[in-house]
Amino acid sequence: MSLKSKSLKISVIGVGHLGEIHAKLLKQNDYAILEGVYDIDSHRAEKIALEHSCKVFLNLNDLIKSSDAVIISSPTTTHYEIAKKCIENSLHCFIEKPITATYLQATRLIKLASKKKVIIQVGHVERFNPALKAIMKYDPLPLFIESHRLSQFKTRATDVSVISDLMIHDIDIVLWLVKAKIKNIYANGVAVLTNTIDIANARLEFDNGVVANLTASRISAKPTRKMRIFQKDTYFSLDFARHTVEIYRIIESESTDYLGSPALMLGDIENSSKKISIVYETPPVQDGNAIAEEHNSFFRAILHGEKVPISALEASQALRVSEMIEKKIKKSLQLFQSQSNKLIF
Repeated sequence: MSLKSKSLKISVIGVGHLGEIHAKLLKQNDYAILEGVYDIDSHRAEKIALEHSCKVFLNLNDLIKSSDAVIISSPTTTHYEIAKKCIENSLHCFIEKPITATYLQATRLIKLASKKKVIIQVGHVERFNPALKAIMKYDPLPLFIESHRLSQFKTRATDVSVISDLMIHDIDIVLWLVKAKIKNIYANGVAVLTNTIDIANARLEFDNGVVANLTASRISAKPTRKMRIFQKDTYFSLDFARHTVEIYRIIESESTDYLGSPALMLGDIENSSKKISIVYETPPVQDGNAIAEEHNSFFRAILHGEKVPISALEASQALRVSEMIEKKIKKSLQLFQSQSNKLIF
């Protein structure tokens, strides 16, 4: 692979809904040249290639020979074999989340990438969400986190559970913010429209006392992507879909070194030993295209040696936790089924 020029030859593997977005954005990226696309549906690949004026590859071997790096946005169950083949041929890989179908597969990819000195970045796109980025200047130190990630039913991504499909976004964010070991996991969920879990709730308890309560559903009437973060003296409310943030902070009333306005609906805290009030803020959110930012960080890592924002190791830990949650749910469902059978007979 030669990186003598600024631009990298990038190919997209899997051009469904998300893969098409990757291809479109690559055409606008100063770091990259969209070399080509590949999809098991050759007609779909030809259509996308025609729209974006790039090559259509009929097999992975030809794609690998023509590329400096790849974006893998094929179904999750195919991630491991495709990434393995690319890494063995020294191609840097951007892999959509979840990194692989299983934690064991992820660990194997990490070892192989280390051996071949290949970069892996994983597409946990919510890390780039403007709402999340806006609260980082406050150095959040969560004590309790609650998230709701609800989606209308779509046939894509039903090869994995709602935990690996949706909840894993919030698992990744929680692990990134808390930075502690998980002590206990409590979870429940059900399969409704598919053969995998469609609705799930998980409570994560960490060694440092932090608790996270996560809910995900892919059969909701109204899409929702919200997270609330509670810490000492501060409460953050994030809407990932709307890219908005609301902040409530407790301050000493005599202090004037703050932005915001009094939260009159909550009033003063009358019985405090100090004169304190609750102040409401809506910090400015700098909008942008999260996927385009993912691309740029990946390309800068390749060209300039910068650290990728979501490493394969971090992604593997989020996947490991999602597997633990799914295991807990399946165990509880088996117990429920066993008890139900006893009642019937």
